[in-house]
Amino acid sequence: MRLTIIFLTTVMTSNFGCSSKAEIIQAPVAKKVPHELTIHGDTRIDNYYWINQRENPEVIEYLVAENDYTQKIMQPSDRLQKKIYTEIINRIKQTDESVPYKFNGYYYYEKYEEGKEYPIYARRMDEQNNSEEILLDVNEMAEGYDYYWVKGLSVSENNQYLVFGVDTVSRRQYNLYIKDLRTGTISDEGISNTDGEAVWA
Repeated sequence: MRLTIIFLTTVMTSNFGCSSKAEIIQAPVAKKVPHELTIHGDTRIDNYYWINQRENPEVIEYLVAENDYTQKIMQPSDRLQKKIYTEIINRIKQTDESVPYKFNGYYYYEKYEEGKEYPIYARRMDEQNNSEEILLDVNEMAEGYDYYWVKGLSVSENNQYLVFGVDTVSRRQYNLYIKDLRTGTISDEGISNTDGEAVWA
């Protein structure tokens, strides 16, 4: 039996950001700067190592060009993107709550409220009819930040302190903070540059 494979090629037209060959949008091209990396006796060349310099104006300029190119090339599908996004949002239960788990005399859970982006971490004592205690409302904590992520929540054995990690730059570098659950006070100074996890001893 003979199998024939046919490859079809198409020319991008106005549906993909250009209406004629003269208006084809050129994608930015990152320059190559060979950088030698050696580990365990093995050497390799990384031509794009320079892009990890986050504060380098040249890197920022290139990333802005990439974002601008993406925006222009995707602009014709803008209405479709919004339609799909709206449909996805409508299918998500925005007010939701996790199944509580019991630990050291408390039921712990997290919940989301409609219109809010971040979780609210809470707990109740053994009896489910006890009043709710908010451990962290990340929506309030994230105000004023472009990015905010909390992880690694851990309560001390005496149930009086909460340690948690916060990343505000999206680099997975967390500062650890301690909250006094009796007063609601969060430490002004944390332990910087951690993975966001901590263990009580």
